[in-house]
Amino acid sequence: MTSGRPAELWGLVAGQAAEAGRRVSVADVCAVAAEATQVSGAWVTMASGRGPDFVMCVTGPMGEQLAELQQTLGEGPCNDALASAAPVLAADLEDGASGRRWPGFTPQALRLGAAAVFAFPLSIGAIQAGVMGLYRDLPGPLPPARFGDGLILADAAAMLMLDRARHGGNGTAAADGQPVDGQSPDLAVHRAEIDQATGMITVQLGVDIAEAFARLRAYAYASDRRLADVARDIVARRLRLDDNPGGGGGS
Repeated sequence: MTSGRPAELWGLVAGQAAEAGRRVSVADVCAVAAEATQVSGAWVTMASGRGPDFVMCVTGPMGEQLAELQQTLGEGPCNDALASAAPVLAADLEDGASGRRWPGFTPQALRLGAAAVFAFPLSIGAIQAGVMGLYRDLPGPLPPARFGDGLILADAAAMLMLDRARHGGNGTAAADGQPVDGQSPDLAVHRAEIDQATGMITVQLGVDIAEAFARLRAYAYASDRRLADVARDIVARRLRLDDNPGGGGGS
């Protein structure tokens, strides 16, 4: 039986779910992670070999922007945590090392107001389910106890995500049309639009899903726009990407 600190954290997650009137979800883990690790906010991003990564849950707007920024740029602590299957801890984004490691992400994250970012891979064995990101608006490392809480909660999120996958869930909507895993309606819409836009690009340019998503990211980066906003314009047929990986044209 689970005991000690893991049991305490699972109890907090269950309490969070009970207050929301739903089954325990990744969103509950995300909320508890922000509180338990004493940071400013948290988010969870799913990783899938079948399609683009997407943001499952956030505790606030800045978390969503930090997650989407890394998704658009293809760099940042969360990307490195997925690649290395190990936590990546950037305790001070102004220390110079972060800017050299993530030259695109770091200055934009600082402009958003983040001073530290911590990323925990969500993995069980060789399976990578996603990543949990934490941010703080003041620099400083995670104390050992808070780091330990992050590891425990990352394992909890991974278990919930893999359990959902085993039961046929994809993190978008349940049978009654409501988002699952505690995902907010806005995030569900953003994910659906990005998926739809990616699919449209595969048809328009005759490329595979991975290349289509890379083109979408490149356009968002080159035009200094949010990924979700570019996807929305493509779905609404206000924008059509041309054959230039970094460019686009009108419909």
